[in-house]
Amino acid sequence: MSGTSQGPTPAADSNRQTVTESEIAAPPRTGRAELPPPPSYRSVFAAAPLAMAVVGRDGRVISANGTLAALLGRAPDTLVGAVAADLVDLPSDARAWHAYRDLLNGRPGRLRCTRRLKHPEGHSLWVQVSVAPLPPDDGAAHGEYDAHDTHDAQGAHDSHGVLLSVTDVSARHELQARLRHLQMHDPVTRLPNRTLFFERLTAALEAESYEQSGTGRIGLCSLDLDGFKAINDALGHRVGDRLLAAVAERLLLCAEEAGRARTGTPLVARLGGDEFALLVEDSTGTEQLADLAESVLAAIQDPFDVAGQRLSVSASIGVVERHAAGTTPTALMQAADTTLYWAKADGKSRWTLFDPERNAHRMTRQALASALRPAVERGEFTLEYQPLVGMEDDRVHGVEALVRWNHPQFGTLTPNRFISIAEEDGSIVKLGRWVLRTACRQARSWQVEHPEEPPIFVSVNVAVRQVWDSDLVADVAETLKETGLAPQLLQLELTESAVMGSSGRPLQALTALSDMGVRIAIDDFGTGYSNLAYLSRLPVSVLKLDGAFVRGFQYEDRAAAPSPADEAIVEAMVQLAHRLGLTVTAECVETSAQATRLRRIGCDTGQGWLYSRPVPPDRISELLGTPGVQADVVGNPALGNPVVGNP
Repeated sequence: MSGTSQGPTPAADSNRQTVTESEIAAPPRTGRAELPPPPSYRSVFAAAPLAMAVVGRDGRVISANGTLAALLGRAPDTLVGAVAADLVDLPSDARAWHAYRDLLNGRPGRLRCTRRLKHPEGHSLWVQVSVAPLPPDDGAAHGEYDAHDTHDAQGAHDSHGVLLSVTDVSARHELQARLRHLQMHDPVTRLPNRTLFFERLTAALEAESYEQSGTGRIGLCSLDLDGFKAINDALGHRVGDRLLAAVAERLLLCAEEAGRARTGTPLVARLGGDEFALLVEDSTGTEQLADLAESVLAAIQDPFDVAGQRLSVSASIGVVERHAAGTTPTALMQAADTTLYWAKADGKSRWTLFDPERNAHRMTRQALASALRPAVERGEFTLEYQPLVGMEDDRVHGVEALVRWNHPQFGTLTPNRFISIAEEDGSIVKLGRWVLRTACRQARSWQVEHPEEPPIFVSVNVAVRQVWDSDLVADVAETLKETGLAPQLLQLELTESAVMGSSGRPLQALTALSDMGVRIAIDDFGTGYSNLAYLSRLPVSVLKLDGAFVRGFQYEDRAAAPSPADEAIVEAMVQLAHRLGLTVTAECVETSAQATRLRRIGCDTGQGWLYSRPVPPDRISELLGTPGVQADVVGNPALGNPVVGNP
């Protein structure tokens, strides 16, 4: 009879509570009439339904009952004299073997463990083995062995030995195995579930699993079905479940095909919902994972025939492949989930490879998101102002307020680093309210400090979410009243994509603001919808031409020829705006040649590094009333030299 351990063998330690067991003393005699003598030890031992054997100190069987012989599939006479430990495969586990030897040497206690044995008829047999020492007054010490039951009766008198008992637990183990399978597998697809997947992943990342053999690398494809929710909602969960089962079959075929091409078949698991994973142990590099992802995409793109209907879905796959050393299950899954999100964001129906640099940017973005709301309360934001200069007189007519974040870790951050985050989490409302009040207060301050100069207006950027999530009209009215700034000196900028198509509450808010006297400007005009029909219906006062058109004009310091198309487009937009009663501001004006051409086609104001970079409020004060505001002409040291680029 051969045998193996059941995975990690349960602890077999003679010092544990499961090992130590006190003996129960026989009850004292009474004065009553004596009962009939009890059956002999031999008859009880032989008739016991529990498989047992008496083992001597030398480890050999002294006596065994027929139940043990039947259980092990051996003739009774072959057991006597056999090495007991070999009968139940105790030496295969070091702890069990050590505890067993201690019992044979007289140490008190009890051993209990489970073994998988090979029955002579070919099937496996799961048994629970118990070993306990025989006390001095046991029947063996009273000579109750006879020649038929003992190998060496005299040896029984000389040594107490141990009692070995064996219980067949195959049915219980089979039930436990079935329950574990149900617990570890998805009932819809019959694939390993998330629990089993993480169990396998954890084992694959343990050092002993890859240090002695294999490539020492691991790969993971995290897969999510595109369009499954629509099918599930429209056709019901029964059809959805059948579609998931069909997808699982194709994934298994892809894994089997990959296993034939290389050593080892990837593990396919359903992690939940319409999310699956393919785990590749001992991967050979990103090329192997890329080939697997390509085969999966191709397999899933073919239509599915489910419940009499032809259904089509696609998949987005995040691919991660790296050294196993230093990687944790959590880190690998986070990388896979992030990459899967990239695949969906990049257009779905594709696979995307994990990019450490892109992930670092994501982590930075996440850090900014968590610190954004408290930063407003801590006063980490400041405003800089960029002049809006009249094309005809080169004087400052207004300024655009540009917010800066003085981050304690990342330094000074421009709006493109954090405004989109603020719009996503809603903190743009509180930040925008602070920008509005600070800018209006500063504009009023310039007006008071320079009463001899015409007052300049201040332009403040407004996000669409500010219109939806706050009472922007009330905020503006309150701010103007609080600061004393005239409504005509406030300009609110919204991007073209935000303004065009505005209806309902946004349109009502813009109309109310315009009626109040506040100017509404469309920022980056010409890059969004460019729906000219809306211009006649929206309460817009100013168009700000996107800098992409201005860059097409001739540069003074470059040999590049000007773009006639850009000039024609800008000239047409300026003429159209003027016919509608709108003024036009050109962004990203960087050279005198650009300013000259814009002036010639009728542009009203310009903004860009030709005039000034965004600067603190005190430097704007220096420009008020100064004619010929051009950084490269005036040479103002406060403004710096012109540099090609955006503010």
